[in-house]
Amino acid sequence: MDSTTLYTLLLLFTLISYLLSGLITLLVRQFLSPLSLLRGPPCPSLFMGNLGEMHDQENNNLVAEWEAAYGSTFVYRGFIGGCRLMTTDLVAVAHILGNAYDYPKPDFVRDSLCSMVAGNEGLLTVEGDVHKRQRKILTPAFSSSHIKSLTPIFWDKATELRDIWLHTAPQADEKDTNEPKPSIFPGYERVDVLKWLGRATLDAMGLAGFGYHFNSLTADENELAQAFGVIFSTARKFRVMTILQVWFPFLRRFRRNSAVMAKAQETMRRIGLELIEERSRAVTEEHRQVLLGKGGEIDGDKTILGRDILSVLIRSNIATAATQNMSLNEVLCQISTFIAAGHETTSSALTWCLYALVQHPLVQRKLRAALRDVERDLQLEHAGLEESDPQLYQQTLTDRLSKCEYLDWVIRESLRVHAPVTSTMRVCMRDEDVIPVTSRQHCLDKTGKRLDGIRVKKWDIITIPIQAINKSQALWGEDAWAFKPERWAQPPSTAKAIPGLYSNTLTFLNGNPLDGNRACIGYKFALIEMKIFLYTLLKDIEFRQDPSMVIEKKVNVVTRPFVKSEPELGNQMPLYIRRAPPSDESSLSRSTPSSPSSPPPPHIA
Repeated sequence: MDSTTLYTLLLLFTLISYLLSGLITLLVRQFLSPLSLLRGPPCPSLFMGNLGEMHDQENNNLVAEWEAAYGSTFVYRGFIGGCRLMTTDLVAVAHILGNAYDYPKPDFVRDSLCSMVAGNEGLLTVEGDVHKRQRKILTPAFSSSHIKSLTPIFWDKATELRDIWLHTAPQADEKDTNEPKPSIFPGYERVDVLKWLGRATLDAMGLAGFGYHFNSLTADENELAQAFGVIFSTARKFRVMTILQVWFPFLRRFRRNSAVMAKAQETMRRIGLELIEERSRAVTEEHRQVLLGKGGEIDGDKTILGRDILSVLIRSNIATAATQNMSLNEVLCQISTFIAAGHETTSSALTWCLYALVQHPLVQRKLRAALRDVERDLQLEHAGLEESDPQLYQQTLTDRLSKCEYLDWVIRESLRVHAPVTSTMRVCMRDEDVIPVTSRQHCLDKTGKRLDGIRVKKWDIITIPIQAINKSQALWGEDAWAFKPERWAQPPSTAKAIPGLYSNTLTFLNGNPLDGNRACIGYKFALIEMKIFLYTLLKDIEFRQDPSMVIEKKVNVVTRPFVKSEPELGNQMPLYIRRAPPSDESSLSRSTPSSPSSPPPPHIA
């Protein structure tokens, strides 16, 4: 036997031993896990467990059916039949989210996020003391006062998108001609709102995040945008190899398109370093000028430099003790984290909000009337302000939108019914724990015995179904699946128990943190951006949908739409637009209730 053959056999033996070791470790953990004593749905596949049927859960009522059959806390099966806990029990959810550093994201989830944001040292992926330190440094960049200073960027990009759409959209009173029209609605134009909102929010995130011009609305070619697109689209792809990489980490180095990914990551790193160097020089010079001129310390939120998040981060980093500040690589990872978290989720949320409004045209009309009322009232109270001081007018309008009740209701309801992120996964890192539950009545083991709590051990995986809790009939009533903004006039008392950061939903998470806050640090940023975009677009544009077109949801990191009859076109949300008629009665916003809604069928949930 020659040396090459011997080496090959040795390598093969090592590989098989490694795989068997990982498999045995997995099976032993499953055998010892107390989760195996809980009830749950049957396992349809030894290899995939329940993961196959869960992959399409947003287009059916799967979690609700499981909850009805097995209670609010049950076990489903993952890879090789591994037990995973799923709970909609609000006390259990608060315990898990409220002890975030004892229940971090599993390694395979973090690895997937690392691929998406091209690094493992961003706020999305770090845990424990590192996360606490980074969040403290980043907090000034997401304060209400600082976000308010970024709103001109949102106005500019929302207006730019509106003008692009109005350029192609017919007038509301446009007369039909004999020329054939591509639209199924005479007088309307078809646009993919997902694509265009993605471009607009990417532009806004580039400028607000780090002062970078993507110019996605006006040009298709941008080196950084293309690099991020490659990384994010590749990271979202789900394959069998993805499952294997969960339990056998060494396989993660054998990713498909690894050369393409490496090139894209290098592009992001190069441009990111240039941005950091540019901002660092400016902040250092600013710091020097402040010290020379006033002899005091720099005030990170009142200096003359640009107010993009990266600049504020660098200022905050300088003001932090050397032992506690971020490294260069940590700062670099925040850039891709800003893009992923601040662009994909917001564009998805806006897309689903417009979808809800085309499904409920009376709500759309009522919201448009309310938004026009805001504009009209402001112009009556401050005649000529828009021309004499556009900046003050814009600031005042932003404040008025923040107080627009019906706009707030629509956004709350849209984020409840169409959460951009539909579930979150955690892993127990305590040696043992007993997760408290609301009531023994709803927590049973396989024998029917009622449990005072859920016993878990280290490495047990837990899934919190955000969307299922947001649409739970036990919490929101029989019409929980329906889009009804008016429910926010008096939310049901049962929903007030949801331990969410925002509006009694888990869309932005929270759990009333006891140790470690993993809630969305940029939720205020997202909300004001959504309000400005919805105001700018809906005030002047009317949206409709082809009633024969079935829109379904596909969850890959965020919830994205696709047309069931056009799967080859990938993610899209085709809507039909025209310039909104000027005759929408303003009184609608004050007196007319929206149309009653019944729960939508599962395929448009």
